[in-house]
Amino acid sequence: MAHINSPAQIKKIMTENDLIFHKGLGQNFLFDEHYLSAIIDAGSISKDDTVIEIGPGLGVLTTRIAERAKKVYAIEIDTKIANVLKKITSDYNNIQIINEDVLKFDLNTLTNGQKNIKIIANLPYYITTPIIMKILEETININSIVIMIQKEVAQRLTAKANSKDYGAITLAVDYHADANIMFTVPAGAFIPPPKVESAVVKLNVLDKKRVDVSDEKLFFRIIKAAFGQRRKTLVNALSNSCPEFSKDLIKLSLSEICVQENIRGEALNIEAFSKICNFLQKNRGKKEFI
Repeated sequence: MAHINSPAQIKKIMTENDLIFHKGLGQNFLFDEHYLSAIIDAGSISKDDTVIEIGPGLGVLTTRIAERAKKVYAIEIDTKIANVLKKITSDYNNIQIINEDVLKFDLNTLTNGQKNIKIIANLPYYITTPIIMKILEETININSIVIMIQKEVAQRLTAKANSKDYGAITLAVDYHADANIMFTVPAGAFIPPPKVESAVVKLNVLDKKRVDVSDEKLFFRIIKAAFGQRRKTLVNALSNSCPEFSKDLIKLSLSEICVQENIRGEALNIEAFSKICNFLQKNRGKKEFI
């Protein structure tokens, strides 16, 4: 079956169905055949896989995914586009269109205990982080996630310690998955072209969280504090944001992992943060540290 692969086809469908591009929903439709194929290949999709596609738009990727996958759930927030997409994909019996806001939709209702669940998404740049974290935190049996996002965000997701892009989102993703930038996508590959360069990132979801922490909420509070005041030393940042722990106890936690008191959070990897968290939690409320 012929696929949509040109700006002219996309414009024709939009005109015939009285559709407009909603910048507020991040509607930039990829049409370049090279990059479409590259995204499908990055997903390593087979006939054993169920794929959840987020932001399918006019189904440029959807039909290509369906030809390789067992089942495709395409979640589209725009009702008019979802209705058009149902018509475009009507010849495929393994595609189900879901007209929902993915941030409000329970993805677990689609997995239903299945394995080999993969996600492919062209995410609106303005809500990239909330969607990524929802997927990682709320869904089960996700094997991998291939997402097209703003290049700058991709660099933050895959950054290393002591780099300018390294931050709380880096560690939040690292806690759940191995993240790698697969390739970049120029603005000219979209209609309408976005004002930024895009990148495709693959997240291979871990079977077990990267590190063991005794208190997950505390773990992420510590990380948020470290990068919320990243020019401060970690001791001062945690003293301000986690007042239940004395400065002496925080200093001792750093000593326990053999780092200097004047270190900043941006210099520490996820293992170091987990050890700090576990030490603080273990000694919370002890008289000698109050």
